Amino acid sequence: MPEQPPLIHRQTPSPPVLCSNCAACCCRLEVMLVTDTGVPARFIEQDRWGGETMRRLDDGWCAALDRDSMRCTIYANRPLICREFEMGSPECVEERGDLAQAYR
Repeated sequence: MPEQPPLIHRQTPSPPVLCSNCAACCCRLEVMLVTDTGVPARFIEQDRWGGETMRRLDDGWCAALDRDSMRCTIYANRPLICREFEMGSPECVEERGDLAQAYR
């Protein structure tokens, strides 16, 4: 009997990593304010050590996130850490994966 060729495992291609196809999972992370970018005071709170952080709502989402569009309402004045959190970076992909696992 002839030898069978090995089975090829085909994975369903995952969609590209884009903010437009994400549930804004980075907007649930704690954001420390380490530089002044002009974040409006209504979005800032102090942690128990006196450091400034972005205010989060009771459900954990950033207070500056527009929940209808899932876009930042202070994008031009967003904190430095938000500017450095690059779409598609290892940190971004990890957060997206963690969110996907939470909803399985």
